[in-house]
Amino acid sequence: MENPTRKWGTFAICTLLAIVPNIDLTALNQAIPRLSADLDPSATQILWIADAYGFALAGLLVTMGGVGDRIGHKRLLLIGTAVFAAASAVTAYAPSAELLIAARALLGVAGATLMPSCLSLIRRVFTEPRQRTMAVGVFSGAAGLAVGLGPVVSGALLDHFWWGSVFLINVPLMAVALVAGALVLPGSHRRAASGRMDLPSVPLSVAGVLGLVYAVKEAAAHGVDEPRVPVAAALGAAALAAFMVRQTRVAEPLIDVGLFRVPAFSGSVVTNMFAMFTLVAQSLIFSLLFQLALGWSPLRAGLAGLPGALGAMIGGAALAPPLISLLGRARSVAIGMAVSACAFTSFLTIGLDTSYLAMVPMILVSGLGMGLAMTVTSDTVLASVPRERSGAASAISETATELGGALGMAILGSVLNAVYRDSLELPAGVPAPAASAARDSLTGAVQAAAALPGSLGEQVAGAARAAFVDGMHAALLCSAGLAALVAVFALVTLRGVPKVIEDAEVPAEAPVHESKK
Repeated sequence: MENPTRKWGTFAICTLLAIVPNIDLTALNQAIPRLSADLDPSATQILWIADAYGFALAGLLVTMGGVGDRIGHKRLLLIGTAVFAAASAVTAYAPSAELLIAARALLGVAGATLMPSCLSLIRRVFTEPRQRTMAVGVFSGAAGLAVGLGPVVSGALLDHFWWGSVFLINVPLMAVALVAGALVLPGSHRRAASGRMDLPSVPLSVAGVLGLVYAVKEAAAHGVDEPRVPVAAALGAAALAAFMVRQTRVAEPLIDVGLFRVPAFSGSVVTNMFAMFTLVAQSLIFSLLFQLALGWSPLRAGLAGLPGALGAMIGGAALAPPLISLLGRARSVAIGMAVSACAFTSFLTIGLDTSYLAMVPMILVSGLGMGLAMTVTSDTVLASVPRERSGAASAISETATELGGALGMAILGSVLNAVYRDSLELPAGVPAPAASAARDSLTGAVQAAAALPGSLGEQVAGAARAAFVDGMHAALLCSAGLAALVAVFALVTLRGVPKVIEDAEVPAEAPVHESKK
């Protein structure tokens, strides 16, 4: 018999575990100036402080999904929660840049256990499809809301405490989740064939994902001509290919490649990846617009982005369940992406003189469309595989989403920068070093303008802000076009997926890999 207390208690714990790491992810950005003054890291170390968490998280999602399916997601979640709390304390009191980088990497390892395990447990306790969709929508929306709250929470803490406080706040929250989880979370189904993990698959998976993510990030930062980009991409692709081949040949694979033969699963994973690609445009571009072009503080910019997260929660929790029942999954995803495409197109009307109140409806609607689409696809991923495979399935989806976000940041950022450089018209008399910095980026232009005398500096800053708006419009137009294509893709790939997916409807040969004798 269903236990409502355990069900909603599990949901509350999982939602808390979605909020804390995502607040931590963006809180770091505001803490970097103060920790840099305290620890004096090099430029390379600052990059690793920022990236260590994301690299560890992306590289280990697939592994942790497989581990959870074997040992039970409650056990893995409790271990990950305890490690996250301990790593947060080490991060807060790190006496050197090297230890801080190591602690951030450990946070990523712990974070990789949380999302697949939380989604698997939500799948376990919410057996009624409409409630499960609502739960996935609120869970995903809370994670998005937390990203926007990161600058707000860290700004409030940094006004009164030292930089480590933005990490130390995680410890009591994770302690609450740990104790409550031990008492409330249900035991998880384990795989029928729970043999030893295929250890050679782990480094292949990590190397494959990290190679591709690193190549994308380097291309975004230094251009595709950077020698490390093709090397990292080739090594990552080779490792990932070897990983996939190995999964078809071992008795106990880390993931079941048969999952990709389920149209509902593969179509949802690809849709999620490209939806995140387009979603990155809003977070990247509006952060630059608010802070650099308009000169807002990080705290004010963080608050300004909250309507998008609120819209995502409304689209996922309130709209997704009834629309699935009324229109089906394919049409619901397509409507969500089409709404987002229209919102991205409306962003083309935004200029330096546009009031924030005029932007709010656009930001809200774009979040609503994305929340609707990505809730339906995430719910479809969970529903289209057996419960004992939900951890691996969630991990695959999350990894694809991470890769989509990295690609979006790189490609859309490159489009923005290319148009910015082409549109920038500097006034006469700008010194060569300042002109070079201004052409490099809006950040460089603002810094260079501050060092120039009077009206010349104002002219450089004004020209750079105008050029940025041109680049922003180009990137958002690309996002709108891609969102429209994703809507069509979802209509085709998710066509025929039933509104209500029961375990019995999953093709028998696809989800479970037969052990070889």
